[in-house]
Amino acid sequence: MSKKRRFIFLLTRALYIGWSLLLLSILAIIIERTYSYAQYIATQNAKTSVNKDLAYRTWVASHGGVYVPVDENTLPSPYLAHIKDRDFTAIGKKFTLMNPAYTLSQMMKTYTKLYGVKTHITSKKLLNPNNKPDEWETLALNKIEQTRQQYIELSDIDDNSYLRLMNPLVTKKACLKCHAFQGYKIGDIRGGVSVAIPMKPLYKDALNSSLLVYGLFFIIWFIGIISIAFLTKKIYIYLDEKEELYEQYVYGLVSVVEKRDTYTAGHSTRVADYAVLIAKEMGFSGEECHNLHRAGMLHDIGKVAIPDSVFLKPNKLTAREYKLIQEHVTMSYDMLKNISIFNEIKEIVRNHHEHFDGSGYPRGLKGDDTPILSQVLTLADSFDAMTTDRIYKGRKSVSEALTEIAKLSGKQFNPKIVQAALHALKDTLITYSKHQNPETLLEQERFSYFYKDALTGLYNEKLLQKDIFSLSKYSQVIWISLHNLHDFNKTNGWEKGSLLLQDLANTIENNIQGTHKTYRFYGDNFLILASHTKKEEVLERDLQSLFSDKSVTYSLKSSLTNSLKEKNIQGLEDVLTKLF
Repeated sequence: MSKKRRFIFLLTRALYIGWSLLLLSILAIIIERTYSYAQYIATQNAKTSVNKDLAYRTWVASHGGVYVPVDENTLPSPYLAHIKDRDFTAIGKKFTLMNPAYTLSQMMKTYTKLYGVKTHITSKKLLNPNNKPDEWETLALNKIEQTRQQYIELSDIDDNSYLRLMNPLVTKKACLKCHAFQGYKIGDIRGGVSVAIPMKPLYKDALNSSLLVYGLFFIIWFIGIISIAFLTKKIYIYLDEKEELYEQYVYGLVSVVEKRDTYTAGHSTRVADYAVLIAKEMGFSGEECHNLHRAGMLHDIGKVAIPDSVFLKPNKLTAREYKLIQEHVTMSYDMLKNISIFNEIKEIVRNHHEHFDGSGYPRGLKGDDTPILSQVLTLADSFDAMTTDRIYKGRKSVSEALTEIAKLSGKQFNPKIVQAALHALKDTLITYSKHQNPETLLEQERFSYFYKDALTGLYNEKLLQKDIFSLSKYSQVIWISLHNLHDFNKTNGWEKGSLLLQDLANTIENNIQGTHKTYRFYGDNFLILASHTKKEEVLERDLQSLFSDKSVTYSLKSSLTNSLKEKNIQGLEDVLTKLF
């Protein structure tokens, strides 16, 4: 994975997480607010209930208590027995005095039964033992004695959550009628009114509201995730197109390099494939194998800058030429280093000619100083070179190449990679036959630097020496030899002699059909290898016409290659050797 792709991958994951956390945070805040609002409602209900109770109590207290009919549910308060006019009879009914606290207490019991809101009037100095405070109320009474303010807190009653509020009861003048004997004075905190609002119904309403919010936020979250995925896909498509464009361009350059020479055609692909076979044998990851294959495809890209006079030379290179060829590694690296999509492979390419013993180039790295994938590529490159024909060196078989690689273990190659290669490449089938002999017209022209006569444009004796063993491709051999050319040059000048040779070359080429090669060797001799020609008398006529007014004469001999191949190839070699 490239750095850009890794960055986008990590950024996408960060966006997924960030988007999810953002919505979860907002959702948590909304839910917390919803539940806080439930507590707010409970608080307001509690305050309303207290205010209602206190308003009722104040009204009762302002009238010095209330007289109510005595019945089985409303008996005279034993706690007011000290008041002489507590009871009286009127209109045939008995009435009894109820103080504010007692009447409020009675009302609270009825209210609790009807609505579930627990209300209680209590005090540390109890007039009615039934009003004894519970644990929380005791705490609340202590708090309001200190602060003289309402005390509010969430607390459990029988494992159910309640919003509990304690409101202080301040002693007033009217209160002393019933409570003076307890020692209270005006302004004292005489107790409090306690209210407990059940939270379960309010929380249930909050939950129902939250479920709607959950659904809405899930839709928003899902849309966000889909949008991020869509944008990420678009970015990946853009990167893929960009990388594909870059790679097509660079692979196009590789194709240009390989089309310069028949030998190098397919070399990069083969090296890449061999390298991947070795890497898989060594257990490298899929991503590493992918990068190695890309490096194999591009490892010789720098050869595009090597002159044909060196790159296509069919013989062994001189020390100076070899030094120039070595520059292709640095050139390859320089071409790749400024293109971000090749960041993962540029070092592999840069070091693919380093040797395990430090004898390689361009930096002479030794051992594991060379990246391991470069070492794999080095061996794959050498294996393909060993199993491919060169003009000056025939190819080795797979077993021969692997035997040589084994001998170079610890020297040119990493021993671990050698062991993997011996197993990974042992079944390789060499189905191609590559060489450096020019075949197409384009290749022939590129090799003109080495094999063509500068004057006539025909092939020279260097190529004839190599092609003499491939006569089976042709059906006819024609040999033309000139006589007295040296005297002609002395008499008429070298320029006219050169024009005569050029006219002869054109005459020969105009009379040859199909596949053929024409060679000029040692100045005065011309050899034609042809699939077939026009009638010899036509060629003879044109030659006679060319030399009719010249002091130069010629001789023409021809033969079928079949007969030469069977019994006279050695004779032809002997003839040519004598002429040379």
